[in-house]
Amino acid sequence: MWPSFCRLQVFCMILAVLAILVLVYNFRQLEHLDHNTVSALNWIKETGDQQSSSPTTKTTQKHYCDYEHQTLSKREQAEEESLFAAIQWPNPPVGKIPFIRSTDPAHSNFVIVNSHVRFKVGDQLEVSVHMKDFQGKPKQYGGDYIQARIHSPLLKAGATGRVVDDQNGFYKIFFTLLWPGEVRVSVSLVHPSEGIQVLQRLREERPDRVYFKSLFRSGSTSETTVCNVCLPGDLPVCNFTDLYTGEPWFCYKPRKLSCASRINHAKGGYQKSLLTPSESLFFQTDVNIKVPILPSGPDSVTVEPLGFTESANLDRSQGPAVFPLGYYYHDKWRPRTSWIRHFNKTADISECLQGKVVHFFGDSTIRQWFEYLTTFVPDLVEFNLGSPKNVGPFMSVDLKHNVLLKFRCHGPPIRFTTVFSSELRYIANELNGIVGGRNTVIAITIWSHFSTFPVEVYIRRLRNIRRSIVLLLDRSPKTLVVIRTANVQELGPEVSLFNSDWYSFQLDTIMRKMFSGIAVFFVDAWEMSLAHYLPHNLHPQDVIIKNQIDAFLSFVCPLET
Repeated sequence: MWPSFCRLQVFCMILAVLAILVLVYNFRQLEHLDHNTVSALNWIKETGDQQSSSPTTKTTQKHYCDYEHQTLSKREQAEEESLFAAIQWPNPPVGKIPFIRSTDPAHSNFVIVNSHVRFKVGDQLEVSVHMKDFQGKPKQYGGDYIQARIHSPLLKAGATGRVVDDQNGFYKIFFTLLWPGEVRVSVSLVHPSEGIQVLQRLREERPDRVYFKSLFRSGSTSETTVCNVCLPGDLPVCNFTDLYTGEPWFCYKPRKLSCASRINHAKGGYQKSLLTPSESLFFQTDVNIKVPILPSGPDSVTVEPLGFTESANLDRSQGPAVFPLGYYYHDKWRPRTSWIRHFNKTADISECLQGKVVHFFGDSTIRQWFEYLTTFVPDLVEFNLGSPKNVGPFMSVDLKHNVLLKFRCHGPPIRFTTVFSSELRYIANELNGIVGGRNTVIAITIWSHFSTFPVEVYIRRLRNIRRSIVLLLDRSPKTLVVIRTANVQELGPEVSLFNSDWYSFQLDTIMRKMFSGIAVFFVDAWEMSLAHYLPHNLHPQDVIIKNQIDAFLSFVCPLET
């Protein structure tokens, strides 16, 4: 009897061990959900959102890196081609160009065309720029990135210019003269064409030049691994692709912990040694990064005033060809396509925002709006959510006027110090959870943290956000949505490789095009930062933020005209 009982006991133990092994295997299969499975789920959702009559093109998935192989409808493909055409940049001649033959702003010059003519407010001013190399020889091709503005320091007035590349070493810059008095011209070389070519290469070939990391923890065991939109190599990864938007995000799998044990996201750092010695010569402070180009002749003109009626008509220009979209006068921004109110008193802001919920979504440049309003309006008190400094989410409340302000950063990629995994939210998903209505205001910006990635990554993100905005406005047409554009910033040799104004300019062009045609409003932070006399800064100073807030609140509480 005992031998039979022992055999039965051994048999039961073997069955128990097998059951445990099968259970562990199934958990590991769920934990390491295959990337193609997730992509298929996303594809089903995306195609389900499209009209049944819209044909789609399915491309082969690249392992753990799918920004190059998205599922696009014909309409989306056409839009993407149009966007790429809008940001196409002239390339230098094929072949390696030595530094000495690259653009030298010190040898280059500009001249005001017909500077002797009597100008009136509203006239066009044309400036011709002639680029030369470090030997003083004329350049025979274009592709340089130039920024230009007109300004009157005593009047604290300024406006941007429109640059046209003739692709032969000559550039035309057109300004609209918008105020009377002496008006000066300033032209700067941001990057030579040879440097732009390097920036293009980095964007396509080195999307990993900013890397991210996540901390995984379970009990006393913790591990940190590298994360990104696309991870090279054959190491096991954790797939954190968002199931609703299809936004891809991956981390190398910890050796001992599960993917579910991730607790935060953070900026890892910046890759070094990205350039060859010859390429680094194209990125030198005071040599060829944001260096002024001097005039050959006078650098200013005198502008005569117009009558009151003519000036009013000039300020209220309409149509897509209006440029610039605004200008500074006495340090106050004057948009040319809409009316603006200047909210100089805190009571005016409180009255405007009374009864409203304001959502700020995006990066640190729109967090500045939240911080400005919370600091400037005494009745707004920040509610301590225990969030990390400069990261959020943040919330301010004005109980007296029933006002609620909320800030939340956008989802990865984002170069913040540490964001808890539970607080990593995509703007599109957040918008889908907002009811909306006449007392709901939404302000969005998203650009700076996408400058190191191929443009397809950015287009995908904006397409998801746009879809959610359209759905929100469809169910709640009274909801107000405002888009804050990109802005210029101070540049040096290292910053240029990650956050160059050229990258921002390209993303800003895409942003404006993708959000045009739907019922959103724009605050033109680009022109407002470029036209101002203050030094360029990723986070503009308060006087510029104040003008941005005035433009923003003018959409919330427009003048009765």
